[in-house]
Amino acid sequence: MPRQGRINIEAGIYHVIQRGIERREIFLDDFDRKGFIKRLAEGLKQTGHKCYGWVIMPNHFHLVIRTSATPLSDLMRKLLTGYALYFNKKHKRSGYLYQGRYKSILCKEES
Repeated sequence: MPRQGRINIEAGIYHVIQRGIERREIFLDDFDRKGFIKRLAEGLKQTGHKCYGWVIMPNHFHLVIRTSATPLSDLMRKLLTGYALYFNKKHKRSGYLYQGRYKSILCKEES
């Protein structure tokens, strides 16, 4: 059975979470963290999304993103794929880096 498509609301605020496979570390040093943030910044510029905050832990990260007309999945596909390719090449590994799909929780906005 195919999995359900994601809800995409233009100008919605999402709490995005992604974890390393088997809870393994996906950020081993400052170069990894800086490279991830650089990719995030490039993706935000290309998609028109805004990032209100992020937390980078050794084995997972959290983002708070306000979307534009472009679906959140466009940003996440570019960010996650690009970072996984970089990480695997740099650390001489292969295979999946992330545990499943990223979680995106639509946040309720109050004025």
